[in-house]
Amino acid sequence: MSLVTLEQVLQPALKNGYAVAGVVCLGWEDTHAFVAAAELERAPIILQAGPGAREHTPLPIFAKMFRHLAEHASVPVVAHLDHGYSMEECRQAIAEGFTSVMFDGSKKPLRENIDETSAIAEMAHQAGVSCEGEIGFVGYAGGAASAGTDPDEAAQFAKVTGVDAMAISVGNVHLQQNKEGKLDEARISAIAAVTNVPLVIHGGSGVPAHQRLVLATQSNICKFNIGTELRMAFGAALRKAVERDPSRFDRIAILKDTHAPVVEAARLVLRGLGCSGRV
Repeated sequence: MSLVTLEQVLQPALKNGYAVAGVVCLGWEDTHAFVAAAELERAPIILQAGPGAREHTPLPIFAKMFRHLAEHASVPVVAHLDHGYSMEECRQAIAEGFTSVMFDGSKKPLRENIDETSAIAEMAHQAGVSCEGEIGFVGYAGGAASAGTDPDEAAQFAKVTGVDAMAISVGNVHLQQNKEGKLDEARISAIAAVTNVPLVIHGGSGVPAHQRLVLATQSNICKFNIGTELRMAFGAALRKAVERDPSRFDRIAILKDTHAPVVEAARLVLRGLGCSGRV
């Protein structure tokens, strides 16, 4: 199967009633575990390099790592730039070999967001790469508040930009550590009624598991970004590995102990989106 674009995994999801996980990757250990989980579940997966991760590890390294894993995988793998904030950042990702870029202009005025997203989508499509855009700002737990997506603006955004996927703000919040956030299903339905593009939920970790599955299988939401939930699983496994034998100092030996727990956590996420057995 190997390396594919975002459009190649989201269109089947839209047609067949499931969602694909966009997993936030921080390094080799978690990324490798995510692909292993996808192979065990026979599910497509989207590997994402977000802004925080890119501050720690150069973008070309993520590109090579994602492509290496994809080329040896038995399931479809997307190499995705998450929250690119400029044309240049998206251009660099495309040049380095990403198969999908997400431009986040959600803080900008509507016309500016549409114009910039349109230009980036055109650039991406000319290179055979998919583009995700965002309309309606998704806030952060303990930080900036969300600004909900207006359905009429979403319809205009989807039509003019030509994006392959559209991230929306419907009660979701980034970095939420519990699952107490409940999405506004009426707003989701209103957006879906005036668009036909696959919809994306950022901050998917904060969405109750039951609602994730219902929306994945019964709405136009075809991608849930999952970061915090899996980072928590990795952190817990790493802490346990360190505390199990305080005399250990070899980080390879310690990090190996995180693999199985992260694989299992990722498998639970994939099952909960209805995408298992789709490959």
